[in-house]
Amino acid sequence: MLLARPQTTVILAMSADGKLADAARSPARFGSAADKHHLEAQVAAADAVLFGAATLRAYGTTLPITSPALLTHRQAQGKAPQPWHIVCSAAGNLDPNWRFFQQPVPRWLLTTPTGAQSWTVGAAFDRIVVNPLQSAADWVSVFQQLPAWGIAQLAVLGGGELVATLVAAGLVDELQLTLCPLLLGGKTAPTPMDGVGFPAAIAPQLELLSVQTVAQEVFLRYQVRHPPATH
Repeated sequence: MLLARPQTTVILAMSADGKLADAARSPARFGSAADKHHLEAQVAAADAVLFGAATLRAYGTTLPITSPALLTHRQAQGKAPQPWHIVCSAAGNLDPNWRFFQQPVPRWLLTTPTGAQSWTVGAAFDRIVVNPLQSAADWVSVFQQLPAWGIAQLAVLGGGELVATLVAAGLVDELQLTLCPLLLGGKTAPTPMDGVGFPAAIAPQLELLSVQTVAQEVFLRYQVRHPPATH
């Protein structure tokens, strides 16, 4: 029996004042080696990773699994060496010269009918998933398709707009946040959840599952409390 949708975990590193990057949205490289190992382990545990076009644009690359131990563990589980790497871009405005397109990972594109006009399945993308992506129902529809494609565990790697959209649609189950020891500030600096925001009275509630301190970083794991289903 297929799952209704994947178990979805957001994994992000942020500054102590809650910024994913500086105000210029430069590539964020302030996480330690321990944070990178944590991120790679979570990627290795996933069947697919999802990230927005702005995140890909900032780095030009994704994070493939390189750890021999993690690769061996995936092989023992009967999984492919790398999870699917799914970039979400409504406009489909992606540069085929980015190093992402030469990395040894399987790639999908999640886009709108308009964005899909710029791409065909082939060297750039192994699959193109087309949806209007205009409402929560559209996102629920996309996520309900993923288990049929072998995606039971999904890791979301940013950015804040995508995370906000998924939270608003009730599609996020866990947040794993690394709190890094620096202050970035800036009104335009991205945060773990941007978008239009929630009034405090109806803001999604979290349950703290674990806290781990490694050197100067704090690793936080939260469960998102979903309201009970109504029938």
